[in-house]
Amino acid sequence: MDQLRLQSRLLVAKTDVNHVRFLHKEIHWDWRLIGIKGARGVGKTTLLLQQLQLNVPENRGIYLSLDDLHFTTNTLRETVEHFRATGITHFFLDEVHKYRGWSREIKNLYDLYADIFLVFTGSSIIEINQQDVDLSRRAVLYELPGLSFREYLQLTGVAEIPPLTLHDVIERHEDIALQLTLQFRPLEHFVPFLKEGYYPYFLENRELYPIRVKQVVGLILETDLATAERGRVYQIRKIGQLLQLIADSVPFKPNIQQLAAKVQLDRVTLIRYLHHLENARLIALLYPHGANLSALQKPEKIFLDNSNLAVVLSSNTPDIGNLRETFFYNQTRYRHIVSYSPAGDFRIEDRWTIEVGGKNKGKSQITAIPEAFLALDDMEIGAGKKIPLWLFGLIY
Repeated sequence: MDQLRLQSRLLVAKTDVNHVRFLHKEIHWDWRLIGIKGARGVGKTTLLLQQLQLNVPENRGIYLSLDDLHFTTNTLRETVEHFRATGITHFFLDEVHKYRGWSREIKNLYDLYADIFLVFTGSSIIEINQQDVDLSRRAVLYELPGLSFREYLQLTGVAEIPPLTLHDVIERHEDIALQLTLQFRPLEHFVPFLKEGYYPYFLENRELYPIRVKQVVGLILETDLATAERGRVYQIRKIGQLLQLIADSVPFKPNIQQLAAKVQLDRVTLIRYLHHLENARLIALLYPHGANLSALQKPEKIFLDNSNLAVVLSSNTPDIGNLRETFFYNQTRYRHIVSYSPAGDFRIEDRWTIEVGGKNKGKSQITAIPEAFLALDDMEIGAGKKIPLWLFGLIY
């Protein structure tokens, strides 16, 4: 037990608190049970350690990673009870999905001890309400996405920009872009972000970035997908080929029957796998507005979750149109409901229609549509209904 306390102190002491993710301010840390989900590599562990360093006295909090060897011979409950007896009140539990029966033990601890605070993190592929014990009625749940373009600019020391609302981006984009381009050249940093800016790995080593991302993808396919399928996963190599196919495509409109034949799965199983891959934040499925997603119906388009995945997994130079749409969908869907539009590329909040393209794209496709706009690449400052694509990366 002393070794766990020492490990926690060392990890907290060496954690950088100069750059704290936006979600840190949004979490109600005084709630007794908090869950933070997110894809591998987006910074969930760092978020916990920063909270411990900034806001919890050293003798009152502890960080515990549930994939530690300690938990092969000790239960979570007896570990928490031991530290509670020594005065620890705040428990930060990382990688809970690596520990069998985690939801039941956390529920029991929460119900039994009213004087402790539990924060847990887990893979985004895990559906909290489908565990043996439903924690969703007790826990406040948050999702940590990868970096926005705004956060990338902050982390690289380029600019400190407050988050914008989508309404501001659409209604005031000319004034906003004019003010920001006096401070920096956005397009100079936009291309590097598309390639290697979504995961914080670039802060450690840019040359190793593609390798780190591929490792994350491999772990998700080999372990997280198996967890979601309760060990029944087939054709992992074929699923990897499917991801590459999406990366190589023009915005991908799937034929589910053909895809199922390629990966040698039946249609129902393939759609279920697509659902898991979306939860794991490897892909993003686009549906018409109001679609009944619980039925796992066929999506209208399939994207990789973010542009970095498209660059890393593509066998060639990825299609620029695919990269642009992937960026737009990735950066807007965290705050907003984004759906398929038969007229433009996207429909946001069932109000705004957005067509994504290069700076020379014309307005003819959306002219007759009310509240329709172009989100255009290679443009620093827009005009009227032409909005620079990079501005949509400043929403969170």
